[in-house]
Amino acid sequence: MTGFLQSLRDGIGMPSKRMVGSYLLDWMILVATVICAFSLSRVTPNMQPFSLVDPKISLPYSTTTKVPTLALFFIATVAPTIILFVLCMVFVPGRAADPRAPRAVRWRRKLWALNTAWLGLGLAVVSAQLVTDLGKTFFGKPRPDLLSRCNPDLDRIKENTVSGFGDRLSGGAIMVRHTICRSEVDLKDGFRSFPSGHASLSFASMTYLTLWICSKFFIAVPKYAYGRARPSSSTSASHPPLPVQHTDPDGPSTHRKKHQRLPSADAMDYLCPDALPSPVQHHAAAPPLYLVVLAFVPLGVALYVASTRYSDYRHHGFDILSGSVLGVASAFLGFRWYHLPIRDGSGGSWTARAPDRAFGIGVGVGSYVHLDDARSTGRATDHQSHDHQPLPTNQDVELGEIRRPAPSLGPSIPDEGTAYRSPMRHDRFDGGVV
Repeated sequence: MTGFLQSLRDGIGMPSKRMVGSYLLDWMILVATVICAFSLSRVTPNMQPFSLVDPKISLPYSTTTKVPTLALFFIATVAPTIILFVLCMVFVPGRAADPRAPRAVRWRRKLWALNTAWLGLGLAVVSAQLVTDLGKTFFGKPRPDLLSRCNPDLDRIKENTVSGFGDRLSGGAIMVRHTICRSEVDLKDGFRSFPSGHASLSFASMTYLTLWICSKFFIAVPKYAYGRARPSSSTSASHPPLPVQHTDPDGPSTHRKKHQRLPSADAMDYLCPDALPSPVQHHAAAPPLYLVVLAFVPLGVALYVASTRYSDYRHHGFDILSGSVLGVASAFLGFRWYHLPIRDGSGGSWTARAPDRAFGIGVGVGSYVHLDDARSTGRATDHQSHDHQPLPTNQDVELGEIRRPAPSLGPSIPDEGTAYRSPMRHDRFDGGVV
């Protein structure tokens, strides 16, 4: 136990106080937003007039539901929080990490992945909760079981009439105020139908969990990388690497041909994209279906929770659909705010803010990190991810009669069948890309 605590303390290291303070401020803003949303739920909503003959609000009222509020709290917050904790502790850092990295650095990456995972989840759920409570309070739409809650006093129809032609037109509707109701039990909640809170919160948390799992395990539809022709084993033998003629730095009068293997598929694409043809099907592979099933189980849970609000006569169909869309949008916001895209991020989250830019960057500065450090990290990653010697930079490469500058190679995809080792930066709190 002592060794574990010591490793945890060493893994945290000594990050910048300004950087840590900026993320603590993120957490405080999320907590303050939760308090505001909870306060809105206690405010009396705008009670819209309704008709006593409207069949859409004439369904029976029940005090019990299939998914009560406590169960929703567990599904939307407790369960994904525990799942994210377990996955971060078990699978981070991933197989792409250097196994020779110090234990402290590995803990640093675990903690950073957990911090961004929880922050993204909090942003998704809290934003969905806030917008939901605002809609419920301002719109005041009647629930499908409003008349059962209301128990209207039919002898007071005339004094509570707002509009309508029921008194002069046979079969005409009469719109009445909520003051006609004799029952005060859950009457205010009867005007909180739009949007569905169960649908928005369940889809916000479960969609975020699905996106996070897909990002970490790269569960995505296979995509053909246009312009990245990679040679297969069958084509590499029939198409040997082409010689590249370099200009000798001693002067233009002396030239010699240096035959070397091109360092990566990126350089081959740039120099002669048609030299090494590769079948399209060799560019990607489909993820195992069991991973797809596991990743989309949370969405099935959210769909079930949303469906119960219709079968329990708590919401109209449009309310549930609107809440579901709100939850999905909030999940994408929370995920992309702290994580890279699924296809291009290799399961990583955005790096920590630079200490001098942690609380703001002002006008005219385009990033919360120092881009010079990011570029140097990318170049180091590229050189360490290939066994081949890279092309000299800022040197002309002559291919036939066409002269082109040597490509500036950024971080590239490792060759198929080789283990990619991304560098761990010991001077950053996040320890590099997770």
